Amino acid sequence: MALWTPDPTFYPSPRDAAAAPAERLAYVAAFDRPAERPDAIAVVDTDPSSPGYGRVVGWTDLPNKGDELHHFGWNACSSALCPYAPHPHIERRYLVVPGIRSSRIHILDTKDRVSPELVKVIEPEELAKRAGYSRPHTVHCGPEGLYVSALGGANGDDGPGGIAILDHQSFEVLGRWEVDRGPQYLSYDFWWHINHDVLVSSEWGTPSMIENGVVGELLLGRKYGHRLHFWDLRRRRHVQEVDLGDQHQMTLELRPAHDPTRTYGFAGVVISVEDLSASVWTWFREDDRWQARKVIEIPAEPADPKDLPDVLKPFGAVPPLVTDIDLSVDDRRLYVSCWGTGELKQYDVSDPFKPVELGSLRIGGIVRGESHPAAGGARLRGGPQMVEVSRDGARVYLTNSLYGAWDDQFYPEGVGAWMAKVDAESFTFDPRFLPHGDEFRGRRVHQVRLQGGDASSDSYCYP
Repeated sequence: MALWTPDPTFYPSPRDAAAAPAERLAYVAAFDRPAERPDAIAVVDTDPSSPGYGRVVGWTDLPNKGDELHHFGWNACSSALCPYAPHPHIERRYLVVPGIRSSRIHILDTKDRVSPELVKVIEPEELAKRAGYSRPHTVHCGPEGLYVSALGGANGDDGPGGIAILDHQSFEVLGRWEVDRGPQYLSYDFWWHINHDVLVSSEWGTPSMIENGVVGELLLGRKYGHRLHFWDLRRRRHVQEVDLGDQHQMTLELRPAHDPTRTYGFAGVVISVEDLSASVWTWFREDDRWQARKVIEIPAEPADPKDLPDVLKPFGAVPPLVTDIDLSVDDRRLYVSCWGTGELKQYDVSDPFKPVELGSLRIGGIVRGESHPAAGGARLRGGPQMVEVSRDGARVYLTNSLYGAWDDQFYPEGVGAWMAKVDAESFTFDPRFLPHGDEFRGRRVHQVRLQGGDASSDSYCYP
């Protein structure tokens, strides 16, 4: 009698995930800003003993132009082991890769190959017809299917944005996730406390608010997202919103505790219109209500206006622009990327209400353009943007592009393309690891996914 056994990259608990073998490959979204060539998934060798270490060793072009690959995820992960929605026969095999501009969703097979194979394309018309959404953004594997957040409604310009559900195996668009969205209109990231039937979502803006860059009038008018939304995960109903204050514009990345017994997490806020600072907030439940508290504030850095892009000249300062955060699987270290100032910060968040800064690294930045040990002193553009942490918490990977139109506003001379690796214990750059420039064939690079999972890809049902 044949027995199905779970994918070996599924882990019941965060502790098991942290003890798993190290990744040997990283999958990287690479997009062509002029949209003259197809976007691609680049595959980087992350095995220090390999002769190809730190180089692009695999590459898969997509069939169309103008997708702008952004965030992507796995078709299945450790949540497949949850007892109330078990899918143990599913493999962590396919990358689910949306194009944020085209609204296409690409399915790529990674099994037994270095360069993934494209096996399916979900066209924007199907996403709009079946779910009522466009501009897919974040992908998470979870209970009952694949969850894909979207910034826009079916017309592609306005909202409401929300979450679509895809089938784990056929990748058919099943429909809209929300049964009752309440006051939620703007969309961005989402995550969950899976054992507590709680989903949390955040806000950026509709496609028309973001696709051509930051709109000054909207920013100063406090029109971008500044709320967290809490949902009943099983019933798919909005429960409560928490407003962080409309001065805190663009509430983006969400990182819940990996420990499934805990109900707290961290949210990053890009900018305060009062002083250009950025912040990180802890959400938690107290007195039968969801609440959020600012626990990290990072100030802007004064600068000579002549060194600033036009969008910042009137302010005479560089905002940190916290555009990504990532939480280690053991819930002890939080990494905060400051894309504007070119800084990666490491915090001890063992007490999630009292983070302690442990270290800071500089690379790139609007004014500084800090180099890297492998760059020979060359000035680097862009800054730490997407951050991904290995399951064991020992390695941190960075890429430098935010979003094409926003890159052009804040780094008008171009951002190029680079990917760096940090040793988490010594908090230093790996001098052997800096794929950049021609390695990415003229594309810009955004999100990274690690072979076998990473700190932001899986949720666990056992402590």
